[in-house]
Amino acid sequence: MSQVALARRAGVSVSLLSKIEVGDRALTQGIAAALAQAMGLTLDELLGTAPVGRADESSLTDLNYVVRRFEIPGPPPPHPEDLPYALAELNAHRHRTELSAVLRKLPGVLADVTHHAHATQSPDAWTRVADTYSVVYWLAARHRWMHLAELAVMKQRSAAERAHPIAATVAARDEAGAFLNSGDFAGGLAVVDRAIVEAQSVLRGRERAYGLGILHLRGLTLAGRVKDKATAGQHIDAAWRVAEEFPEDIEDHGIHFGPENTAVHVISTASDMEDYRESLDTAADLIRGGLTLPATRVAPLHMNISRSKLALGDRDGALASLEEAWDVAPEMARVHPTSQELMRVLTSLHQRSNPRLTRLAIRAGVPF
Repeated sequence: MSQVALARRAGVSVSLLSKIEVGDRALTQGIAAALAQAMGLTLDELLGTAPVGRADESSLTDLNYVVRRFEIPGPPPPHPEDLPYALAELNAHRHRTELSAVLRKLPGVLADVTHHAHATQSPDAWTRVADTYSVVYWLAARHRWMHLAELAVMKQRSAAERAHPIAATVAARDEAGAFLNSGDFAGGLAVVDRAIVEAQSVLRGRERAYGLGILHLRGLTLAGRVKDKATAGQHIDAAWRVAEEFPEDIEDHGIHFGPENTAVHVISTASDMEDYRESLDTAADLIRGGLTLPATRVAPLHMNISRSKLALGDRDGALASLEEAWDVAPEMARVHPTSQELMRVLTSLHQRSNPRLTRLAIRAGVPF
């Protein structure tokens, strides 16, 4: 396929495609999805999956084994009272973006919560199973192991059918995330729309606000990827309205929601829609007010700040923000496609004499 044919089929200009190819412009997730569709690929196939370290291979094998045996009961754990603490510890590793630690502990926790749920058949137990599969989805999505991510959300939905109603809302949010990570943004929006209607009818009180909030955050991200400003604006407005019910961000079911995380998502979506100045202004206000979010949210924030600065021609500022992301969450930065793409463009544009970029490239394992 010629460059002209690919650009036409993907709906992008030949000039933009050429600049992306030679490293003058960063490849956004939205354009990457359009290129993938034009070539008959999924987004993860175009971007490639993160490799599994030798030390993590056995843990990934164990995780796949436990996921596969979801409906096969095993011996219940001897101390079920410890399960909430085990899941909380797992989410603590997640929030610190300690990917290897999550992978190492996840098979055992997942097996224990699943066997306990089969033994008790209680909604509390099945909600814990669904929450643990949310961690599986998150880990798989970070590495772009999309087969595992999609399998995880299927099991999560199945567990949610036996759990408290909020579990179905979280599962829908993660299912829409699987569509997002695969580049099917329209499909993800359809999942979000359906889940919002359901959440409005079955959830009550603070749980309802939280559930709607995390769904609207997913919706605004999906709409931003296709540059649908009207739909993105609707989700942004709705997310801010719900966020007003939370004086500060909360963490529930392993996912944060509140004013700060809403701002983080708005910053990312503004950058997706090429409103770079708005993105940076919102980010400046957020950082000035002080951040309480974990590394899982702060690192992508700095990546999106870097992305906006780079688009506005501030290469040194982009490098500084990317360094911030690496300092906050090195394991995530190593596998995150935005971080990888920023490194590709910065090493293409900068001179080799830049010692800070050279150090970061060595840290990232990028030839430079």
